[in-house]
Amino acid sequence: MSDRDDWDPAELTDPAAGDGSPTVEVRTTASAALIPTIRAVASDLAARADFDLDAISDLRMAVDEACATLVDVAAPGSALRCRFQVRQDRIDVSAEVEGAGVDTTVATDTFGWRVLETLTDEVSVSRTDGPDGRPVVGIVLGKSAGATER
Repeated sequence: MSDRDDWDPAELTDPAAGDGSPTVEVRTTASAALIPTIRAVASDLAARADFDLDAISDLRMAVDEACATLVDVAAPGSALRCRFQVRQDRIDVSAEVEGAGVDTTVATDTFGWRVLETLTDEVSVSRTDGPDGRPVVGIVLGKSAGATER
């Protein structure tokens, strides 16, 4: 992404997305120290997509919480992958890591999960089998550009 003032989300269109939605993917080491970088990307994408200030803040905090949750269950040295799909009036985020063990899951009975439910329009857990027998666990969330009734 550039720092140009005339940035157009259509420049990021990912044909693989199927619907022509602009997509940005960020990969970092699964480390708490790198979460602010991902949070900044979320905030910047939302601002450039004309989200209102409350929605920008909610998305930024939700991405922070989702990434922190995943870093806590990540295998040592694994990557944290966040994919942002910018749709009209909405951003969908998918974040995932390789789990530390075969039984790794994302808990949905925690205060952090409740925060995610409050800050987003939708949130869910994903889990697939990784190539080395460890699961790939993730959090998928969606946030609308403006205030919505909850």
